[in-house]
This record gives sequence, C-alpha cells and structure tokens, in this order.
Amino acid sequence: MAKNRNAADAVPAGSPPAPDSGERADAVASIVADWRRERPELDTAPLEVFGRLHRAFLRYSTAISRPVERRGLSMAGFDVLTALRRAGAPFRRTAGELADSGLISSAGVTLRIDRLEKDGLIRRERDPQDRRVVHSRLTDEGLSLIDELFSEHLENERRMLAGLSAAECAELARLLEKLERSVLSAEGGE
Repeated sequence: MAKNRNAADAVPAGSPPAPDSGERADAVASIVADWRRERPELDTAPLEVFGRLHRAFLRYSTAISRPVERRGLSMAGFDVLTALRRAGAPFRRTAGELADSGLISSAGVTLRIDRLEKDGLIRRERDPQDRRVVHSRLTDEGLSLIDELFSEHLENERRMLAGLSAAECAELARLLEKLERSVLSAEGGE
C-alpha cells in the first residue's frame, strides 16, 4: 500500500529536479500527481492552493523569525512590540487591548509582557483615572528596537515578494483576503 502524503510533505533531500530545469521539482505538483495516480477519482484541486500556501507560510515563518530571534525576541514578543508601536504615542495598551489587536492570542499575553518588561523594552503603568487598569508602554529602548526591527522586517518581506510585480502583489492580497473569508465561512465563523 502506498504511503499517504499530504500537502505539507516536504520533498525529500536529493529528490530529482524538474525535467530540463536547474531547480528542484515542485513538491506540491509531485504530491498532486501521486494522488491522481493513486486515487484518480478524487479532485485534488484544493491541494494546489493550500499545499502551496502552507509551504510558502513555513518558509515565510522561518525567514521572518531569524532577525527577530537574533535580537533575543520571540515572534510573540515582536507581535506585542509592534502592537504597542502601532498604537501611536504614548505607545501603550492594556493586556486586553493587546490580545484584541489582531496578531496576538490572549493566551500568554501576561507572560510575554513579563518577559518584555524584564528585558527593559516595556514598562507597566497604572491608569491615573482607574488604578485597576494597567497599561504596557514601550520604553525608549523598546521603541528604538521595534522601529529598527520593523523596518528590517518589511525589507525582508519585500525581498520575498521580489518575484511578483506590484499588480500581482495587489491581486494576491485581494485573493488571500477572499480566501480568508471563504475559510471563515466554511468554519461557520461568518
């Protein structure tokens, strides 16, 4: 019986390159071809999208985490710092606001804040109108670090998109937004 593979399967090291090219074979195309051979009655079209999306995301995640980790931060810490920076002066938010900011899950926000405070990148401050409310605010060091690191982050992303034209990037962004809505709808989230 053939071993089942999914869209996330990587091409084994040493796999033959695509015919007449100097590049590695397209792993997703290979996976789709395997499924078409093994189960020709199945429509494997979703693998063409989600397999490539997944593989691109894995490579993207690795590439964007390198500069962040070199600075001694986790991606979760980076997300907190960017959320505080996006808040605008005085660069502060409550833990709840950080959790609601879009990229940060509510689980572990306090632990991330603790670590960033220990590293001198943020400071906790009580709200003068309501002492029960605690804000996390970027320190000067945190502001300087995230400004420098976010510029580097965007340049890294630009390099990753260099193979696409501006029009293709805009179209891809539009299609990914539509895909996200479709996935949410399929989950019953919309």
